[in-house]
Amino acid sequence: MSITLIIIIITAIVSFTAFSNEKIKYDLIFNGPAVKNNNQWYRFLSCALIHADITHLLFNMFAFYSFGGLVEENFNDIFGAKGPVLFIALYVISQILCLLPTYFKHQDDYYYNSLGASGAISAVVFAGIFLFPLQKVGIILIPIYIPGFIFGFIYLAITVYLDRKGGGTMNHSAHFFGAVAGIMLLVIFGYIFSPYDLLQNFISEIKSY
Repeated sequence: MSITLIIIIITAIVSFTAFSNEKIKYDLIFNGPAVKNNNQWYRFLSCALIHADITHLLFNMFAFYSFGGLVEENFNDIFGAKGPVLFIALYVISQILCLLPTYFKHQDDYYYNSLGASGAISAVVFAGIFLFPLQKVGIILIPIYIPGFIFGFIYLAITVYLDRKGGGTMNHSAHFFGAVAGIMLLVIFGYIFSPYDLLQNFISEIKSY
């Protein structure tokens, strides 16, 4: 069983459990004061296991399933035996990094909470785009597909706009910084653990477009 599928199963089980148990939800949700005042640092990771509702869960897991298998398989090809460990590291570290800006902004805000695996999933999606920048990418229910690197730039621009605009309940900051973390970690992993120049490969692919 792939790591991607294992993460999906664990996330789905915990999320469905939290749907009917508010205590589990609020024990796992990301809350700045709970982290700062009670040293509950686990919330950086535990909040990725719960979701607002079934639509939120299904959307995130579909996006992760769509890219996770591809990225995981290529990690095995690029990094060999270290591939599975580095794939897990990409997911976990990105989940932490994507929430750091949220923490510093809301560390004293008792009313602000964040949940969902969107930041870590954004990291995996953008790692996939970085590895295959010319592969066509689209949005669910919209039959328009464009090269991944173009989709990525548009996505990041919209995310920055929505984050600055404010309002709503979605943590756009986590999406943006998760995506950036995914690319950053992939490049770092490549330089340290692989003979392949992943950054040069990305640049060459874009030039060939």
